[in-house]
Amino acid sequence: MCAARNRGTVRTMPDSLRLDEFALTSASAGALLRQRHQPLQEALYLERGSVAFGVQEEGRMRHLLGIMEGPCWLDAAPALADQPCAVDMVAQTPVQWRAVPVGHLRNYLQRWPAEAQGLVTSMAQGYCQQAALAVSRVAQDAVARCAQWLLQHAEPGDQGLRVQLAQSKRQIAAHLGIAPETLSRVLRQLRDQGLLDGLGKNLWLPQPESLRQLAKA
Repeated sequence: MCAARNRGTVRTMPDSLRLDEFALTSASAGALLRQRHQPLQEALYLERGSVAFGVQEEGRMRHLLGIMEGPCWLDAAPALADQPCAVDMVAQTPVQWRAVPVGHLRNYLQRWPAEAQGLVTSMAQGYCQQAALAVSRVAQDAVARCAQWLLQHAEPGDQGLRVQLAQSKRQIAAHLGIAPETLSRVLRQLRDQGLLDGLGKNLWLPQPESLRQLAKA
């Protein structure tokens, strides 16, 4: 008689999460479903529709990072990783979703085998890191474009390179493809770094070489 092999204790996966227990909510195209840095009390499961995610400024999606089509989870990763949402999410079409309390979702995950829990948690943290990096690169891109524009419009002057702003900040921002408040923030950042000086429409570039390095970033 063959001896029975000891396979140890095998934990099976729990039943699927009953999403139909949560109310179905609808919204029209253009609705803001998630805002950057927003703490999450609920995770959204998109039943149907299309949602854009990226960086929104002045009510417009200035930097589109991607589009999600239902059915899918919109923000389960930051919810499970205990992090705020890193991107803005805006409905591209009429949408329907279910909001699942974060605590409920985490309790459900804890019913999984330890190995599966670790895998999902690791994937959630990785997603959050990638999303934060993508948003950071968008900000860096805005700085690079602004630096390029300043250098392109610079002329020799008594104190080095001079930039005469012939357009309004709103017009310059539109040319660069960024929001006016983003342009103001970038200019303030360049001033703080000693790369920009001057007042009003008369600006100076004290360190053009450093600015060129930013423009190449």
